[in-house]
Order: sequence, then C-alpha cells, then structure tokens
Amino acid sequence: MFKSKKHISYDKKLTEKARQNRKNPTFAEKKLWYKVLCNKQFEKYKFLRQKPLLNYIVDFYCAKLLLAIEIDGDSHAEQEDYDKTRTQKLSEYGIAVIRFTNKEIIENIDGVYMDLKNKVYKRDAVRNANPS
Repeated sequence: MFKSKKHISYDKKLTEKARQNRKNPTFAEKKLWYKVLCNKQFEKYKFLRQKPLLNYIVDFYCAKLLLAIEIDGDSHAEQEDYDKTRTQKLSEYGIAVIRFTNKEIIENIDGVYMDLKNKVYKRDAVRNANPS
C-alpha cells in the first residue's frame, strides 16, 4: 500500500508559487496551521505547508505518513474533476488526501482536529502493518 520513502519529484516551476502561497495563506489555512499542525504539535508529526508534489501544490503534507491535507474553499466546487484527478495521481504514489472545507475549519476546529487525529491513527496503523 505504501511506496518506499523515495523522494517524490515535483515541477520546479511550482517552488515560487508555493512560497507565495505560504506568505499569503487563507484564513482557514492559517487557523489549521497555527491551531493544529505547526511545530509538530499534531501528534508529533511534521507537516509542511504548500508542498509541491508532482505537478501540484498541496496545502499541507506529512512525508512520514505520505499524507496530504487539502482545504477546499469556494473555488473547489467548480473544480471537482481536477481535484479527483489530482487525488488519484497522488494516490498512485501512496499519498492519501484528506479534505476539509473552509467552513469546517473556521467553525469547528475541534471537530476537524478529532477527525484528523482518527484518520492519522488509522493511516499510521496501516503503515506500520505494511512497512515498505
């Protein structure tokens, strides 16, 4: 299920865009980052913000878990096909994608935390059961 921890390549042209995205996060991205993910405060896992992977930039990424977290804003309603394709391409590399909406993060950060915690524990259990 999990591929080895080889480096996952990315389009180098995305580096500057990712940097700009980190400098200008949405309110929901900021809230999830500071309340849950930064400084290994989430279950001691290291997450990166705006991480280029393949031809995409994911909102948050944990290499140890091969896990991407995406925050879907209003624009994602019009790009469902793109999101499905992106999720499928990332999954070919063993990367799971968890999605939350802006509204979920803004209005229920505690619920998002608990949902993420449950999903991470399940993912980690599978990873430990099937080491590559």
